[in-house]
Formats: sequence, structure tokens, C-alpha cells
Amino acid sequence: MRLGQFLAGFTVFSALLAGGAMYYLQVYAFYEEVSAQGEDIRIVSLMSGEPEPILFENFQAIDGSSSPIRYRACFTTEMSHALLTETYVAFEKAEPRNAPGWFDCFDAEAIGAELEAGTALTFLSQKNFAYGVDRVVAITEDGRGYVWHELNDCGAKAYDGSPTGEACPPREDVEGQN
Repeated sequence: MRLGQFLAGFTVFSALLAGGAMYYLQVYAFYEEVSAQGEDIRIVSLMSGEPEPILFENFQAIDGSSSPIRYRACFTTEMSHALLTETYVAFEKAEPRNAPGWFDCFDAEAIGAELEAGTALTFLSQKNFAYGVDRVVAITEDGRGYVWHELNDCGAKAYDGSPTGEACPPREDVEGQN
């Protein structure tokens, strides 16, 4: 009887330990803080078609090398929606990705609600930042800004195993652009 209790206890303990390790690895271990480099927030210009730096303050960001879509950033800017829409390329159908709960400046649900209400606008920061992944910048009416990576059509096809087709660039054309 005691051996059975020991084995049951050992099994429960092992399951709890494994679950805790998986949770830690998923939520904390693969993320690291990113510091502002002076030009970290860029948006593609309507005139030049190239990413250009914008004015920003209060930058906070996290990234993880385990996936090209783990990047999240928050910042503030004084730039108005009118100036932004006249100067930069809009990004359609953006959906903010969830961030770990401990990165509390980035609330994907709240950002999504602002996008839906029209109080936040999204802009293209960089096309094919990594293969099939675009960098998106969202800015609210009150100047709060957010950055994340979004799968584009080529990325969605490549990552679900569908043929990418001729419209997508070959992988070697975009790898190394990070």
C-alpha cells in the first residue's frame, strides 16, 4: 500500500513540476527586454515607400528569439492621427497578439477594442521583417503607441503548410533583413 501511495505522490509531484516548468518557459523564459535604439519606431512613408523614424518617448519592448512574432512594444508620441494618415502607409486588418501578463503596457484586448472603435489606427512599419511577418504600429488618439509582428498572407501560407505561390518572395530574399 505504501509503494502505491509513493508512486501516486511521485506522479502528481512530477506532473506539477512539469506543468510549472512549461508555464515558466512559455511566459517568461523566452522573452527579453529590448532597449530603445533611437530609431526603433519606424513607419513606411507614403512618399518614399521606405520606413522612416517617428518621434516617440517612454519606449518599452520585449522580444524572443524563439519566434518572429513574439515582439511587443509600447511608447507614446505627440504625432496626431491627421498627420499620421497623411504621411504614412495604413495597415489593414491588424489584430494585436497577446503579450505575457507581466508586460502590462500591452493589452491586446484593449488595443483591439480601440482599433474596432476607430480611436486607434494601424500603420505598416516594415514589410517582411522576417519571412512572412510584417511589423505593425498602432497609435491611439491620445498618443499611446504599440508595435507587434503580424503574419502576412505569405507567412500564413508558409506556416500552415500551404503552397505560397508566385506572389510570395523566395525565403532567401527576406531572411537576413532582421
